[in-house]
Amino acid sequence: MSVVRDLSVLLRFQGFRRLLAVRLLSQGADGVYQVALAAYVVFSPEKQTSAAAIASAMAVLLLPYSLVGPFAGVLLDRWRRRQVFLYGNLLRALLACGTAALMLGHVPDWLFYVSALCVTAINRFILAGLSAALPHVVDGERLVMANSLSPTAGTLAATAGGGLAFLVRLVAEGSDAAVVLLGATLYLGSALASLSLAPELLGPDRESVSPRLGTALAGTLHALVAGVRHLAEPPRREAAWALTAMTLMRFCYGALLVLLLMLCRYALASDSDHGLALLGLALGVSGAGFLAAAVVTPWAAGRLGPGRWIVVCAAGAAVLEPALGLPFATGPMLVAAFVLGLITQGAKISTDTIVQSAVEDAFRGRIFSVYDVLFNAAFVGAAGLAALMLPPDGRSAALVVTVAVIYAAVATAMSRFQHR
Repeated sequence: MSVVRDLSVLLRFQGFRRLLAVRLLSQGADGVYQVALAAYVVFSPEKQTSAAAIASAMAVLLLPYSLVGPFAGVLLDRWRRRQVFLYGNLLRALLACGTAALMLGHVPDWLFYVSALCVTAINRFILAGLSAALPHVVDGERLVMANSLSPTAGTLAATAGGGLAFLVRLVAEGSDAAVVLLGATLYLGSALASLSLAPELLGPDRESVSPRLGTALAGTLHALVAGVRHLAEPPRREAAWALTAMTLMRFCYGALLVLLLMLCRYALASDSDHGLALLGLALGVSGAGFLAAAVVTPWAAGRLGPGRWIVVCAAGAAVLEPALGLPFATGPMLVAAFVLGLITQGAKISTDTIVQSAVEDAFRGRIFSVYDVLFNAAFVGAAGLAALMLPPDGRSAALVVTVAVIYAAVATAMSRFQHR
């Protein structure tokens, strides 16, 4: 297989191997920590979970990406990246231990969320730093290959970490604190793995660093505004429409995820352990839909065009989502999880392709920063809407129909734009 062959070539670079070890341990710990957070907020037997609590947890997980993300690169271009991996993961290990202590102490929820917010905020620096460090450990000829395989390996590590968290929680008889401590151990392992890299190896190059931090931060904000203006220009209209469509589809996916969490917690499971296992199954099925999208989308977008494939995805969701969602039953829900995983990821791949093709190279990085902000803010906004609409058991026909209407509106608007 070409992927195995490419990876074997990259692993010949010692620096890449060591940086990959940092990534795998760090993102594996992220998967563990996120499952622990979801289990504690949603599936603790002693807690009466509400949709508002789920929305708060999603905000903790995702808002740091939106608020810190655009400015993380500025700081990473001033700090030695090896040190960011070392001290960032050490700090996350310490904070995760604090989170475990808060779980055992049954403290007020706001204090628990502050601790979790600090852990996830540091994650933005780690992920951005891993990408920025890649050119220092592989040659230019293999950089594209490294940019493709390294994040994919990290995503798989996060998925494996989530699976390991489910297993540890089962062995530890539902102890979420034990799962968080596992995540802390992996964060510590990532910090120790970074010590195998020389402090100056990963950059930044000192001569390229802006002399004043305030100037650099202000310049970042100005660059984001310039990127939005670039999107508004007529040659980039398709990219702007695709970004808008993807943001709305991400909103729909977020609302349905909250509904899924509530159904697994109350309506479809006999107890919290059964509900957590059902949620794990549904997320696994949705992940299979994401993988199917990676196979189907290149063929479909090649025949129809990326914009029309987005139309097909949104229209399919508008029809299938209420048909599968309104029964509020386990079987149709699992089918819906697969379909929505395929549709959402298929639309995202198409949107990425349109943006990369339509946007000038000088603006591409900042447009993807705007994309990242919109993507995560839409998810958090959807959780907020779901918190307002969902009843205690999660059975809300109104939310299912609202989401279907949004999908239909996206399909109609994108279809009209493609026709023009």
